[in-house]
Amino acid sequence: MSRLDRIALISDVHGNLTALEAVLADIDARGITTIYNLGDYVGKGPRGQACVDLCQQRCEVNVQGNWDDFLPDKADAPEGSAIRWWHDELRPEQRAWLKALPFCHDFVMSGRQIRLFHASSDSVHHRVRFDHDGEEFFAMFASTAATGDGPAPTVVGYGDTHDAFCETDFGLTLFNTGSVGNSLDETTPHYVVLEGVLGGTQPAPFGISFVRVPYDVEAELAVSAALGAPEHDLYVSELRDGVYRGDVRSGQARRYHRAPAHRPSEERSDDDA
Repeated sequence: MSRLDRIALISDVHGNLTALEAVLADIDARGITTIYNLGDYVGKGPRGQACVDLCQQRCEVNVQGNWDDFLPDKADAPEGSAIRWWHDELRPEQRAWLKALPFCHDFVMSGRQIRLFHASSDSVHHRVRFDHDGEEFFAMFASTAATGDGPAPTVVGYGDTHDAFCETDFGLTLFNTGSVGNSLDETTPHYVVLEGVLGGTQPAPFGISFVRVPYDVEAELAVSAALGAPEHDLYVSELRDGVYRGDVRSGQARRYHRAPAHRPSEERSDDDA
């Protein structure tokens, strides 16, 4: 058999250029030349402009995240607000590019129909966490107004929650890439490698690998401080300690991702992650 194709999947860079560069260097070191990006290029971190430029250069496929959808529309946010700072840090053509990104990307690999999107099959703002129920699991494979009427996927990959996992049931595989720039299941950036026969409609070997890449957290935080980026204390909390900013705001020191199984989800802004 000829060598299998490999695709690196990255997501949730969130303006963290230091982490993005470390992950791209690791991808290059593995000889992987195809990169797909599952969204949330901007917000939280201080260098959204540079991250968008780099992802445009390096990523063959780019889909839209929740921040990419709402941030370009925030020109009227209050002067001095965090949202306005992140909005204004981007160039106008970058905001237009983010707003126009596609919702999902479908392709075939090793006889498996694969669909990638940011958050769920319904919307970039509809969050599905690792402790989802059966109904939420099957809904991730549904065709919706957002995904269109393409072939039903048997493999779905997404980002958004900053919490990597892989689950297979009833012949369906759902996985989360984790986050490059704002990882919260642990503070080390995370990405995924798909391996198989790209475009191959017949069954063939297929793999999903999860990769952690250490980087210089303190260097990124130093840049954030030097640039006067907003909500720097919350950025420190997430990058250094892995504590979700929503928990910091509410006075909880609990980590974002590991709630007891089946506990009802707490109310949090869909635009925070």
